[in-house]
Amino acid sequence: MSKHEYETVRVPIEDDNPAIVRDNSKCILCGACKSVCKFSQGVFGNYSLEKTGDKAICINCGQCTLVCPTNAITEVMDYHKVKEFVKDPDKIVIFQTSPSVRIAASELFGMEPGTLVEGKIIAALRKLGASYVFDTTFGADLTIMEEAKELVDRIKNGSKLPQFTSCCPAWVNFIETFFPEYIPNLSTTKSPILMEGAMIKTYFAEKMQIDPTKIVNVAVTPCTAKKGEILREEMNSSSKYHHIDSLRDMDYVITTRELALWLKEEEIDFATLEDSTYDDLLGRGTGAGLIFGNSGGVMEAALRTSYYLLTGENPKDVFLNYQPVRGLDNVKVAEVTIGDTALKVAVINGTFQARKFLTTLKETNEQYDFIEVMSCRGGCIAGGGTPKTEIPLPDEIKLQRMNGLYQTDADSQLRNSYENPDIKELYQTFLESPGSSLAHTLLHTSYVSKKQMLEVEKMIV
Repeated sequence: MSKHEYETVRVPIEDDNPAIVRDNSKCILCGACKSVCKFSQGVFGNYSLEKTGDKAICINCGQCTLVCPTNAITEVMDYHKVKEFVKDPDKIVIFQTSPSVRIAASELFGMEPGTLVEGKIIAALRKLGASYVFDTTFGADLTIMEEAKELVDRIKNGSKLPQFTSCCPAWVNFIETFFPEYIPNLSTTKSPILMEGAMIKTYFAEKMQIDPTKIVNVAVTPCTAKKGEILREEMNSSSKYHHIDSLRDMDYVITTRELALWLKEEEIDFATLEDSTYDDLLGRGTGAGLIFGNSGGVMEAALRTSYYLLTGENPKDVFLNYQPVRGLDNVKVAEVTIGDTALKVAVINGTFQARKFLTTLKETNEQYDFIEVMSCRGGCIAGGGTPKTEIPLPDEIKLQRMNGLYQTDADSQLRNSYENPDIKELYQTFLESPGSSLAHTLLHTSYVSKKQMLEVEKMIV
């Protein structure tokens, strides 16, 4: 008999799931979580509890939290732990905010979807006791520098193609579990929050002469899967750099919804806050980093920098508003010519669609060079920790959030990751160059097959 009650009606959740939790007293057995997990995320129904040893398979995407009508399923709340560190005078609590937070948080305070509240978010975190506040778009720019360099190297060296993006931890969990044969295709670059986390505890700590053991790194994100991502054993490159066993690159992840709860508990009037700005060194990001929050945004940002790396020239205007990879279509395919190089690229919305795409790809062996996958349809703007403005979240609101980020990119003075002066300084004074030995040590990672979890019985035999 399964330990998971009503497993035929609802999604089974393990007690030690780092991303989501269920309050059984609130569950009405409506089946909404099962439906989204099966038909949007492609997880439920693609494994058997009998074969897994009664262990639930979860990619931590949190989409079930967005459709649960009673809030029986929520993210694992970590903001209370962060509150305690803020009170500790011996700790330096450093926050970083993801691109989508500045767009989606507005809805939790009665504002229109797509409203930019970047300055108020920074001010709110300072009110809560932040020692420093940085922008994860800096980490996104850094990701693009490394990922675009990796793509160009793969193309020039005839290495494994297509290259898949690796910014979405739920997608990484999905491919490690269900399609591990494609692990060599995953970019080895870490996600932006983990790149930035590593830079805070190495580069920034050295610049500011801060003891890295006193730093508490906190990422404010729209994503529940990042709660699990930061716990991966290998996400401790700052520990290796300093030869200090206890260091983790990122200590806590709190969602957009958690931040709103915390502000309301502290009775901070968000709407009346005067805008603040990010701190220096790791605080500046470009428009390319901002659009990471949208499905297709990583692809567009990478193409801009790939263009520069392949030609030595700034990308043409078409790459600053690259419509073929924008929007909510399930699969977006484009053929791009950069100098003498022809690229075929694809952007996939949701892991259910990724399952279909990869299955077809194995059958047809169709050739692609670069593929972006986001687990959540629409990208991070619809992540598992974003506001539940409506249930289910309609496309209209997703598009308003996406357009908010695209408009902010369009209004930015710097729209290419390689133009970021803070990124330039980082490479000149610390990392040397994209793809350098130190860059690989601090900014890249590896993956492992988890397929054995699907058939524990066979593994035991």
